Amino acid sequence: MILVDTNVLLDIYKADPIWMPWSLKHLHHAQTGQLAINMVVYAELAGHPAEPAHLDEFLGTLGVQLLELSRPAARLAGLAFRSYRQRGGTKTGVLPDFFIGAHAQAEGYQLLTRDAGRYKAYFPNIKLICP
Repeated sequence: MILVDTNVLLDIYKADPIWMPWSLKHLHHAQTGQLAINMVVYAELAGHPAEPAHLDEFLGTLGVQLLELSRPAARLAGLAFRSYRQRGGTKTGVLPDFFIGAHAQAEGYQLLTRDAGRYKAYFPNIKLICP
């Protein structure tokens, strides 16, 4: 299973001239039924100013399924976020990344993202698909 980060889906929706080709290429390399997001990515997409008017249809067209976040993943996200704060991390709005990374690590999923830095630092066991 490949968990897809929000930025990859927005590349496609917004037809980003730089990143859309990369994002489409990697989505198409996945086998049918192997692409997924969790409720955190869904919420980020729904709350984004460029939110697809028909979000569910957009995801369905790409073959992306919606998964629930498990308790072990939520716990791992909290522990990683606490570590981030203890290391002096001060950015706000980063908790969604911790939920996404923890979900991928807890379930053994690959993660398709363009923003690998935080995932590499706090979830070293994830197999990342990134530039």
